[in-house]
Amino acid sequence: MASEPHSTPPATTRVSTVTDGVTRVFTWDDDARIEVRNLGGEVLIEANAAGLRTLAGHLLTLAQDGTPDGTHLHLDEHSGLEDGSTGLVLERCDQE
Repeated sequence: MASEPHSTPPATTRVSTVTDGVTRVFTWDDDARIEVRNLGGEVLIEANAAGLRTLAGHLLTLAQDGTPDGTHLHLDEHSGLEDGSTGLVLERCDQE
């Protein structure tokens, strides 16, 4: 991972669902560092332990019952990823 200072992750990002009226909250662990790089034919997600827990939490939030198809979270260097990271979108898709 780059040793440069990283963007400060937002405290929380809220996504409201329509089906159950429950607000989904995506939370960042303290000291989370996540870098996403496009290596041509592969995407590398490099993170410290706090960053991996953060990503796992985001995915578990999207997997919650009642979360509508198409609910997504955009991550980039302005929303908590390391400076210079490639943007990443996490999206729930229940269609086959």
